[in-house]
Amino acid sequence: MSIVKSIIGFVMEIMETVVFVGSLFIVVYLFILQPNQIKGASMEPTFYNGNYIFTSKVTYKIRTPKRGDIVVFYSPKNHDIEFIKRIIGIPGDTILIENNEIYVNGNILNEQYISAKTTLIPGNFAQEGVPIEVLENHYFVMGDNRPRSSDSREFGTIPTDSIVGQVFYRYFPTDKIGLITNPYIAN
Repeated sequence: MSIVKSIIGFVMEIMETVVFVGSLFIVVYLFILQPNQIKGASMEPTFYNGNYIFTSKVTYKIRTPKRGDIVVFYSPKNHDIEFIKRIIGIPGDTILIENNEIYVNGNILNEQYISAKTTLIPGNFAQEGVPIEVLENHYFVMGDNRPRSSDSREFGTIPTDSIVGQVFYRYFPTDKIGLITNPYIAN
């Protein structure tokens, strides 16, 4: 009988540990960070299809998003889909795309991270030579691979409440592991 009691006690301890670890994982996933997999080519050469990243859900509870941050947000067309893009314009900015260049508040944006110049498709939100005012609580976002990205040029600015969090760490592939830095903030 004592053997049965000790087996039951052992099983109960294992179950308590599993429940504790599971609860901890759920809290971390819901409130602190979440893993994401890159799907598609819209962020090349920064991220490639199949890369794995961590997204911080707490960063923007402490500070506001900054130009150059890479964010995960809900697609404006389908809330079940998450996109990953770079913030180009913050509230109060004026964005102008002209001759394949981006101007922010009248200054050309230095983008050493892009794979190709910025192009526009007639009929989309952003038009050649037409200024875009980024409203309060909105952000203008673009993929680093401009020819292969569905972004603010197409669907307009995104509201703050659609942002899931800031991409801060890549954990796969192993030869690219590390923190993701903002090119506009001195480290």
